[in-house]
Amino acid sequence: MRAVADLLDILDLEPLEQNLFRGRSPKDRWQRVFGGQVIGQALVAATRTVPPERRPHSLHAYFLLGGDPRVPIVYEVDRIRDGRSFTTRRVVAIQHGRPIFSMSASYHVEEPGFDHQATMPAVPMPEDLPGEGALKASMLPRMPEPVRAYFERERPIELRPVELSRYASREPGPARFHVWIRATSPLPDDPAIHRAVLAYASDMTLLDTSLGPHGRTVFESEIQPASLDHALWFHRPFRADEWLLYAQDSPSASGGCGFSRGLIFTRDGTLVASVAQEGMIREKRVPVEPEA
Repeated sequence: MRAVADLLDILDLEPLEQNLFRGRSPKDRWQRVFGGQVIGQALVAATRTVPPERRPHSLHAYFLLGGDPRVPIVYEVDRIRDGRSFTTRRVVAIQHGRPIFSMSASYHVEEPGFDHQATMPAVPMPEDLPGEGALKASMLPRMPEPVRAYFERERPIELRPVELSRYASREPGPARFHVWIRATSPLPDDPAIHRAVLAYASDMTLLDTSLGPHGRTVFESEIQPASLDHALWFHRPFRADEWLLYAQDSPSASGGCGFSRGLIFTRDGTLVASVAQEGMIREKRVPVEPEA
């Protein structure tokens, strides 16, 4: 599909100089750059300065300013450390002469060790959930306009939510959300590409989970959402063009911020990644008209 080709093109950064790369944004209707795009591009920039036998095992990022989709983003990589087993990189994304995003990433040489993992939740498999066609036919007419517009667009990541009904009402629900995700067409075999695509997708739906207990979604015009920070840990190999279960929960929301966590499993129950994020979930204030 064209959307995946566009995503791969966006993740293929232009080298400007040693440790300096340039990325662009897709020409869509978003007023700000999608946070997952910046995470994915920053991971690509850092990875291009690391030997291929070392894979990223964690990244920690802060969103500093909203990105401008009309102009390119410059990624500056700082080679902080190259040790015997671990490599550390720091990446700063720059627009209009100011940093808009900062990320630290750690890379590790593959080695044997202790092994255990959390158990995947018991949820319906993706083929037992409505596909894109069934979703559009049955659910879209009942969805609010912003939600409908999102699901109607061609996207590089296919989503099959388990708790789809939360988008059709404002009934408060549990502070958890499960969604199957995958790239909408096959990806190259390079594991670095699959990690970058998963980094891109890891910013999707996570912040929205913190609004579930309040019967709200980030798609509402009255909600002002923004990712503030993002952490991602890679545990085991995976393919981002095969179904992955993104099991999310939100332990806390307070003071205009929501905190959410996610575990990402392959369909056979293998835990491949973990995510944590705090974001702003501010309700827009209606201006008060001055008294005459």
